[in-house]
Amino acid sequence: MTLLKKSLFMVLSIMALGAGVFAFNAQRPDFTTVDGRDYQWQELQGKWVVVNYFAQWCAPCLREIPQLNEFYQQNNPQIKLFAISFDPASDQQLTDMQQKFDIQFPLIAKVKGPLPMLRPKSLPASFLIAPDGTVAKQLLGEQSAESLSQAIAYLEGLHSGL
Repeated sequence: MTLLKKSLFMVLSIMALGAGVFAFNAQRPDFTTVDGRDYQWQELQGKWVVVNYFAQWCAPCLREIPQLNEFYQQNNPQIKLFAISFDPASDQQLTDMQQKFDIQFPLIAKVKGPLPMLRPKSLPASFLIAPDGTVAKQLLGEQSAESLSQAIAYLEGLHSGL
């Protein structure tokens, strides 16, 4: 093999390896819900995403669950709702919490990629992620279906004016 052929082979091999790594990372989920569904933040772009942090020891968190269920049941296909436990919990513990507290929306079980927000310092906390994937607002304290809908409507008005 000539030096030119060896160099060409080496360059093509490196390019193929890079393409493989890129393809692997492009398919890797950012998080998985308790029901085993994988999600990538990229696939959620174009939609509003609400991420609610809760804990089973947090009374206001538990009080807002029926309102979050109502918000989820409104079934607007352009808005997704997920919850994430403030405290580490196994899949079984999360499943038990979901049943015990009648949480009807998806619970994030495993985070495999970076979240668009930092872990809150207090609870309950809800993050409104804009369709472009950026955190548009952090809401602290108990939320209602109406307060979430109003916050998103207000933020949509701001985003459409950009």
